[in-house]
Amino acid sequence: MTATRLGLTTEVLSVDVLTRTVLGAASGPVGAVATFVGLVRGANLGRRVAFLEYEAYEPLALKALARIDDEACAVWPSMTLGLHHRTGRLEIGEASIAIVVASAHRAEAFAACRYAIERVKQIAPIWKHEHFDGGEVWIEGATADPDDDMAREDARRRACA
Repeated sequence: MTATRLGLTTEVLSVDVLTRTVLGAASGPVGAVATFVGLVRGANLGRRVAFLEYEAYEPLALKALARIDDEACAVWPSMTLGLHHRTGRLEIGEASIAIVVASAHRAEAFAACRYAIERVKQIAPIWKHEHFDGGEVWIEGATADPDDDMAREDARRRACA
């Protein structure tokens, strides 16, 4: 994937590339980098998962990622966020999402990283198609109105817990 801070890709995610991109974009001193990598797990709800497929409505998904970045910057102004999400078919153990946050302090980096994943789950139009032994099902996806202050506050509460 090209060196963008926010993006969707069918390519394998690289935390190293995303970290270098975030550090290169940081405008202030960096004393901490927090990362989160979501992996395709081999079991869900008691079923053996064979593989996942992710789909996204790219124009709105990118808009949601930019919104998450803006929201996080408003709360933690010294941080720089990078977020890449995979689309297409993913095998067990592959990374579906990578989030990197650089900040002057570790507490901000951890909180902004957690906030970003909570908001992705709430507002990004990205859908997961789970294939398992004996069937398949669409699960998760954006559930909150991006303008819902209560949802945003819930994500912030979780991030700062």
